[in-house]
Amino acid sequence: MNLDIILKGGIVVEPHQATVCDIAVKDGKIVQIATEILSQDVPTVDLKGKIVLPGAIDAHVHFNEPGNVEWEGIETGSRMLAAGGATMYFDMPLNSNPPTIDVPSLELKEQLSAEKSIVDYRFWGGLVPENISELESLAERGVIGFKAFISNSGFEPFKSVDNLALLNGMKEISRLGKILALHAESDEMTQLLAAEKIANGLLDPKDYCESRPIIAEVEAVQRALAYAEITGCALHFVHISSPEAVRIIDEAKVRGLNVTLETCAHYLLFNDEAFDAHGVYAKCAPPLRAASVQQELVELVVAGKIDFITSDHSPCSPELKDLTKRNFFEAWGGINGGQFTLLAALEVAKANGLPLTEVAKLTAEAPALRFGLTGKGRIEVGYDADFAIVEEIPYLVTKETIQAKHKDSLYENHEFPYQIAATYCKGKMVFAESENLSHSK
Repeated sequence: MNLDIILKGGIVVEPHQATVCDIAVKDGKIVQIATEILSQDVPTVDLKGKIVLPGAIDAHVHFNEPGNVEWEGIETGSRMLAAGGATMYFDMPLNSNPPTIDVPSLELKEQLSAEKSIVDYRFWGGLVPENISELESLAERGVIGFKAFISNSGFEPFKSVDNLALLNGMKEISRLGKILALHAESDEMTQLLAAEKIANGLLDPKDYCESRPIIAEVEAVQRALAYAEITGCALHFVHISSPEAVRIIDEAKVRGLNVTLETCAHYLLFNDEAFDAHGVYAKCAPPLRAASVQQELVELVVAGKIDFITSDHSPCSPELKDLTKRNFFEAWGGINGGQFTLLAALEVAKANGLPLTEVAKLTAEAPALRFGLTGKGRIEVGYDADFAIVEEIPYLVTKETIQAKHKDSLYENHEFPYQIAATYCKGKMVFAESENLSHSK
């Protein structure tokens, strides 16, 4: 067999073990995994001492192209993900404009991504009140699932669903055999509490957090689960931020509901004290919680109660974060953090004694299984040659190391215990931290 490349001597993280071995790649696929693979005139990469994980799959990013490419864009976004060890992403239907709520908007995004993305991708379709008749054609075109907001989306072209639209949409998505991803916060609660704060001139980060309390997430989760029991719709809850919501979803799984959840890296590494150092760049929805809530969420990851970890990378142009022009409630809420999901999972694992196999599951295998991705998410013969090469050396995040279009981030000045050395997508190197990791014969 004429091989394309051999990765030699790395600590290879397979589904049930992490061992030192070699990996042979041919035509973008893994064709052999063995203690030693010998082949003349084949490029090799010496990975001694480095960890080889399956390329991460980030199921939740907002690249905002077409329409708002100045916020991020596919080219810079995909390069940023590659720098973080990710080899596939699922792009959300907003804040691209037009949002991905019909086939023409999906086709436009497909065309742009084929031209610009350096890693693999899939797309979420949107569920909005006026597009239920479009869901079948979107499903036939291969969207990974559908995304809806129970609370205000903050983006006028993508409207949130009321209870009746949500029920009807869930019935149709169930019929189509797809998954509905939900941003679950009670719109009624959050709108009321925010209006009271603003009317009283209470506009600082603490007030914003208090306007989106845990109970607003819990109520929305409970309501959606009740609708799932009626409609049979498979659910995926995005960016869950509270232990209470995790436990409610776990109880629903025990009852037999088809439901999963993600949390985000920023909820595991940061808490509401981050506003002191990072201000508006720590704003997101749901908001960062208290330190005790953060710790409990980490414990639930360790206990296996959270299905996978995503970034919810949602940056914007700098003027939308400018507090000289708008108050904290009006400023855009979204974390610039897509580069750091795998590193965050590794940090949590190291601090809490989780094996590398669990990191692989949380960042690659679980999303691949949930969304039926053939040949993705594992280091296994026959699977795509998607790898994140990791070194256990400290890595300080600075504006110079941030690969996203905009450099202000909650993660700035955070030091990770690991660093991404290189990333391979279908056997092609799409990122290298330095020229030291080179191919030789």
